[in-house]
This record gives sequence, C-alpha cells and structure tokens, in this order.
Amino acid sequence: MERYESWVDRQIREAQERGEFDNLRGAGKPIPGLTGRDDPDWWVKGLMEREQIRPPLPPALALRKEVAELPQTLADARDEQVVRDLVAALNQRILELRREPARGRSPVLVPTVDVERVVAEWRQRS
Repeated sequence: MERYESWVDRQIREAQERGEFDNLRGAGKPIPGLTGRDDPDWWVKGLMEREQIRPPLPPALALRKEVAELPQTLADARDEQVVRDLVAALNQRILELRREPARGRSPVLVPTVDVERVVAEWRQRS
C-alpha cells in the first residue's frame, strides 16, 4: 500500500535530507520554561523574565519608593518652584490614596513630605 505524503510533509522530508535541520541552536537541549508544571501564566512569566519587566508595586509601596527617590528626582531641577510643584504633586497623590477605601488592602501609611524641608535640602545640594 502506497503512503500519501502531503506537500508540507514532502517539504519537511526533503529539507531533512538536505541537512537543513542539522546543527540548529539548542538542538538536543530541553526547551526553556518547560518544567512539567501546569502553570496558566507561564507565558506572562516568560515574557517578564525575557523583557526584564518588573511587576507593578501596590500604590502605597510605589509612593514610598517615590518619596525615597525624591532627592534623585529633584537633582536635575534648576528652579525652586519646580521642586515645590513636584513635592506638592507627590503629596496630592499621597492624600488621594489615603482617601480611597482600603478594599482588601492594608491602610496607607505613607506620610506626606515636608515641602520646606525638601526645598532646604535641595538648596544645600545645588
């Protein structure tokens, strides 16, 4: 009995015969990311690892990080009014988060930033 070979199967067989699949990068090695576990988010985790994407922080932690990085943020500011505006905007975001209902998260414990203290520190660095 003669076996039917589709056009695609013939193309693959001929390419194999020509050696076009020999010495491919990763040949004989396990496929990365296949750990045998059934993880529905495997592709997201792989994308985040490949693209070096950091997961977003919860709002309170993001604001704390912003407060901690405030000196670096203000390092390029050349005008005191710009410094005041940036700190005022940060304080506004902190107050807005405080006003939101908790909804399953711990209460926000991020203190507002003292504008005058930050301006004085900025002047010393400038």
